[in-house]
Amino acid sequence: MKTALTELVGVEHPVVQTGMGWVAGPRLVSATAEAGALGILASATMTFAELEAAITEVKKRTEKPFGVNLRADAADAGDRVDLLIRERVKVASFALAPRKEMIAKLRDHGIVVIPSIGAARHAEKVAAWGADAVIVQGGEGGGHTGGVATTLLLPSVLDAVDIPVVAAGGFFDGRGLAAALAYGAAGVAMGTRFLLSKESTVPDDVKRVYLEQGLTGTVVTRRVDGLPHRVLRTDLVEKLERTGRLRGLAQAARNALRFRNITGLSPVAMVKEGLAMKHGNDLTWSQLVMAANTPMLLRAGLVDGRTDAGVLASGQVVGMIHDLPTVAGIVEGTVAEAGEILRRLGRETGG
Repeated sequence: MKTALTELVGVEHPVVQTGMGWVAGPRLVSATAEAGALGILASATMTFAELEAAITEVKKRTEKPFGVNLRADAADAGDRVDLLIRERVKVASFALAPRKEMIAKLRDHGIVVIPSIGAARHAEKVAAWGADAVIVQGGEGGGHTGGVATTLLLPSVLDAVDIPVVAAGGFFDGRGLAAALAYGAAGVAMGTRFLLSKESTVPDDVKRVYLEQGLTGTVVTRRVDGLPHRVLRTDLVEKLERTGRLRGLAQAARNALRFRNITGLSPVAMVKEGLAMKHGNDLTWSQLVMAANTPMLLRAGLVDGRTDAGVLASGQVVGMIHDLPTVAGIVEGTVAEAGEILRRLGRETGG
């Protein structure tokens, strides 16, 4: 199934596995690449040395194209860009819009730049700066998300830019891929669907918690880090919703220090990174402290398996997922189903 995305990146199928923190490691990314889709390595929760090792491991497991998700506001973002260039990584994706100079440097070295955006005006900005494509996530998506549904956000972005647009938020099977292609998208990006795969390193007990959810099993909360965050509606999240603001900030500060110990960031580096994040996102100081808390809450759930003490990011599609297939099964099934739907529609309309 060829689209503008497959032509741009050099993959077989217009399917992207998103760069989920603590989830999208070498095993998942390489399995996605081997299945013919685009796997994206999550680096925001890695030290620089860990990212180096992860890229090396992915390259040992597969010779096919893959990507790395970067935080444009990280203190060592420039070093990470240089690493991608040195290792000839095919795609650089960004959760926050990269600077114009960063896009230019990556493109000059043959790296495809695909930022994730949440509004048409953001797509227009990065397109004007030279981005090769964008991933647009509607409000159904997991993690940090907006309030506009994919069915409205996607066409608004498609109308605004003439670069390939990848649809995210609410996709988990071939019906979604067919619908996205009908809108004019170049492919779909899926997170929760790949999290719930055999190759995902999320603990099995945690996967079972995801599989038990219904369509109302997620909630968008601001109590994790001060920004709208779609997560599973667990007892911990309900507790955070009830916790007083000062108590929540105290806990967030303690977790921020724990995150510093895990990542090896010095206090000075954390302050610099925090200032960059505050400036880039117009956060208050209390929101900034809460934002530093997020990686630890996610790690507790997605790595340590502490559903009682961790936060589990999830898209609304979790209520539609009831199995744990292989990554190859997800990709092949999604593409095959989408192809059959499009062929059937073509026959019915005389195309």
